[in-house]
Amino acid sequence: MRSKFIPGIQLCGQFYTQIVRPLLQNHFPRLDYSAALLGDGSETLGYDTPMSSDHHWGPRVMLFVREADMALAPDIHKMFAENLPYTFLGYSTHFSEPDPNDNGVQHLTVVDSGPVNHRVTVQTTRSLLADHLGIHNAENLSPVDWLSLPQQKLLTLTAGAVYHDGIGLEELRQRFGWYPQDVWLYLLAAGWARIGQEEHLMGRAGLVGDEVGSALIGARLVRDIMRLCFLMERRYAPYPKWFGTAFKQLSCGAELYPTLKKVLAAGTWKNREKHLVPAYEFIVRKHNALSLTKPLPEKTIQFFGRPFEVIALHGFADALLAQIRDPQLAGLPIIGGVDQWSDNTDLLESQALREKIAGLYS
Repeated sequence: MRSKFIPGIQLCGQFYTQIVRPLLQNHFPRLDYSAALLGDGSETLGYDTPMSSDHHWGPRVMLFVREADMALAPDIHKMFAENLPYTFLGYSTHFSEPDPNDNGVQHLTVVDSGPVNHRVTVQTTRSLLADHLGIHNAENLSPVDWLSLPQQKLLTLTAGAVYHDGIGLEELRQRFGWYPQDVWLYLLAAGWARIGQEEHLMGRAGLVGDEVGSALIGARLVRDIMRLCFLMERRYAPYPKWFGTAFKQLSCGAELYPTLKKVLAAGTWKNREKHLVPAYEFIVRKHNALSLTKPLPEKTIQFFGRPFEVIALHGFADALLAQIRDPQLAGLPIIGGVDQWSDNTDLLESQALREKIAGLYS
């Protein structure tokens, strides 16, 4: 009988502690390994709900071993297939085969005999980087390498949980904990530049009676403000499903979220602007509190005498770019990281395209 829903991080942690670890100690006592729950899946971010359990979700653990021990992977897989219990805390440990008609989705399937088609995987940290990020190692990453790595992928590598660390998995994750200083400055500058490119257009579209177009621009401005807040607080932003949920957990979320909600609900450009102005001024105060540049004006101004209130015209992007010392970054156009110029899911989720994305900066 299944008990109430258990968040995946907790379920998999208990699965490791009570089942996986004892089996490894018994069958592979000399094996050095790390055990974790990383990568894709709402449970990695701690946002899973009962609905999440309908795909790829269940008792599972990712094991990381040294390259020299990968030869043991088939034996480890077989050992778990033959020794895992069929259920754990009311959840089956047996997964269906990947569904070719549903993006390879696997579902929990109840069995009571035969080997368990489990998801206790064995890999190396090198393969994790290759499969998840499309890079070969964590050392000597160039600024362009960093710009080609989507935040949502960096987040799922650095979030999740490490249940046991015998081969330095945490050290590897810490290398990706946040951007190098100059890359961070460049991304912040690009965030401000995006706001500057459209903040005056929201009112201009509305002024000629295009409230749908104005609302679309207003929504993009809301997203850019939110993205800038993630950057200011040194937090990677998740993919769209959890973007607003994660934003509410930022230190600025409680105060700013209601204001941005009013922007999105506004029916006219004037009301939209009425709520955007305090949001603009809020993020300027956050910028100035970082002390990355000299203090800049915290009040909106009209756009070259036109009746549209703007903020980026004060020069935040240029002030941030002036602090960058890396010559490669200093010579780039202000387009930002990959997720600042594209929200295409196939692009952001494809580690195979990472090098081609990096090539665009050349």
